[in-house]
Amino acid sequence: MNHNTPLSPRPLRHLDTTQRRVLTEAQLRDHGVTRAAAAERCRPGGPWQQLLPGVYLLHDGAPSDEERLHASLMYAGRPPAGGGSPRLIASVPQQPVDTGRDARPVTAYGEAMVTGFAALALHRFSSAPPLASLAQVDVLVPRTRRLRSQGPARILRTHTLPEPQQVLGLPVAPVARALADAVDTITDADLVRRLLTEAVRGGHTEPASIVRELTLARLLERPHVVDAVDALLAEGRAVAEDRLYTLVREHGIPAPLWNVDLRLPGGPHLGGLDAYWPDQAVAIELDTRAPRQDEDAMWSEYARKREILERLGITVLYITPKKLREAMEQQATVVRTALMASTDRDPASYVVVLPR
Repeated sequence: MNHNTPLSPRPLRHLDTTQRRVLTEAQLRDHGVTRAAAAERCRPGGPWQQLLPGVYLLHDGAPSDEERLHASLMYAGRPPAGGGSPRLIASVPQQPVDTGRDARPVTAYGEAMVTGFAALALHRFSSAPPLASLAQVDVLVPRTRRLRSQGPARILRTHTLPEPQQVLGLPVAPVARALADAVDTITDADLVRRLLTEAVRGGHTEPASIVRELTLARLLERPHVVDAVDALLAEGRAVAEDRLYTLVREHGIPAPLWNVDLRLPGGPHLGGLDAYWPDQAVAIELDTRAPRQDEDAMWSEYARKREILERLGITVLYITPKKLREAMEQQATVVRTALMASTDRDPASYVVVLPR
């Protein structure tokens, strides 16, 4: 006896009257549809079509954007028999995005997730081409999977899968990883720059995360990507500075001296600071380092400057762009506490403050 065949198969017509959807061979078998019966309905002029090996579209028209997404994920994820079909989505580009980082859900897609331009479209990037214009959907899978790109699915393998974000019920690579996979296919320097800039300006992710993924993908060996990263880091600093201004303005913190250099009287240059409260001897420096080859040297410079200033009695707060974006109120409390604590410290050494 074939234990995969239902005891009481239902007639095929019950599937013809359901909402348009994509099903795998295993899911069709759960509905009582054999491989031979599915193949018969996919003959030229038939009511169904086979989009990918083992994945069927239950109508004869062109697949919609969401159907191509489902088909590509189901092909790459190899859903188990009896797993049920994932729910359909509507109007993919217009829906809101859930960027929560919950634990990876158990779905019919296994470990597969959308990446590249398709993922950026789902993350609602205006500079990314719309889903309808993409010939293929990039799908990220573990390195151990032995699948070939076919039809609407382009398979990308990786040693380390990122934690997917759930967007419209679909597993989607985080923005930084999706950007790296998209940039890998681009030679247009202007498009690369627009994508990276939108990622930071739109609040999708931080420059450091993007540079880390580009570095892992060995894309910083390409001159047009390096140029775009330089522009990205400048953009990231400008965004972070604007958020620091907002922190001071909206959280009742007295205005500091902005963008200054400190020197000892008649002595050496001590370093530049993004904000400085001379009466309290409290300073802020934005930590906008990116994980590039010179990261260790940059951190050594940060540490050296901090050690010198703190020996002079100046409290130095390092704030990352990510903390300003995700926890501004908490950072305001840190700054406020440092200013209040200055009354309990010995007076700082006299330093000369110059505009930077």
